[in-house]
Amino acid sequence: MIDKTVETNIVRLVGKVASDKSFSHEMYGEGFYNLDIEVPRLSDSVDILPITVSERLMVDIDLSIGQYVIIEGQLRSYNRYIDNSNRLVLTIFTKEIYIPEEEELEEALRKPNEIYLDGYICKKPIYRTTPFGREITDVLIAVNRSYNKSDYIPSIAWGRNARFCEKMLVGDHIKLWGRIQSREYQKKLPNGELERRIAFEVSVSKLEYVENDNNRLELCEEEA
Repeated sequence: MIDKTVETNIVRLVGKVASDKSFSHEMYGEGFYNLDIEVPRLSDSVDILPITVSERLMVDIDLSIGQYVIIEGQLRSYNRYIDNSNRLVLTIFTKEIYIPEEEELEEALRKPNEIYLDGYICKKPIYRTTPFGREITDVLIAVNRSYNKSDYIPSIAWGRNARFCEKMLVGDHIKLWGRIQSREYQKKLPNGELERRIAFEVSVSKLEYVENDNNRLELCEEEA
């Protein structure tokens, strides 16, 4: 499990390329592309996760559909104006991508989806139970990054962690470990039609509350 605590946002994924790359944007003359990665779960299902990768990282690397890759980077959020409303868009910003050797791939697939976040609660946690009685708490985490920017990461805690997170306050400092998951849902549009959408969030497996270090007295930015 990822345990690097000097950084605040660390992602490591192992999976298969699931889409062709498409141009995203250019920054300081450097082009960035989007593509999807199919990451296996232990339950034999998969998560289809979006990644953003620089053109310089794709030199001499085969990113054809079905190719296994290992990706290291960060989970980042951006506000996008889509269909007359602001949406929080998540993507894995790739810092390193490479094709593993067969032995490395076998070992890596034992933990194909890991994320570590160190941030602050920036919205009142929402506790709920499923029809089957499973306890869930929705938590939005603000994670600082360079240039005075922050990423707002939707997360879900379960069971004991859900009960613990329910009592946390806006501004509380929290560290968490887990995996990134994709979830399909239907959004009812103003005209009554249902639109299929996919949400991305962190499923929390372990968390740590950092005592005597919080921002409760500071205003937290509102997410989209």
